Amino acid sequence: MKTRKEFDSIGGINVPNDKYWGASTQRSMKFFNIGKINVPTSIIRSIAIIKRSAAIVHKKDKLISHKVASAIIKASNEVISNKLKENFPLKVWQTGSGTQTNMNINEVIANRAIEILKGKKGN
Repeated sequence: MKTRKEFDSIGGINVPNDKYWGASTQRSMKFFNIGKINVPTSIIRSIAIIKRSAAIVHKKDKLISHKVASAIIKASNEVISNKLKENFPLKVWQTGSGTQTNMNINEVIANRAIEILKGKKGN
């Protein structure tokens, strides 16, 4: 399996090249691989709707560029439509606040948006 190095506040960690998640998700999989129940798709889709809505508002208010907002909206729509469902591997038993789930969704949307903009995952 080929990997890429992603970084967060703790440092670098290897992430599978074929996945859109990043360092936070990889660490959560390592340290909170508890049980068999994954985060429900309905929660993932709901959070992606919020992320898409934020991008729409920020684009309208010219807080982010049209190009970046459009990529975020497109990536969010792919999450909402379950096109990227294999990128959400986390279990429901985390630290209790849902931070890992939120970061997983952020990482997937961000890395997919980067790819849409012809960039390289992890940048």
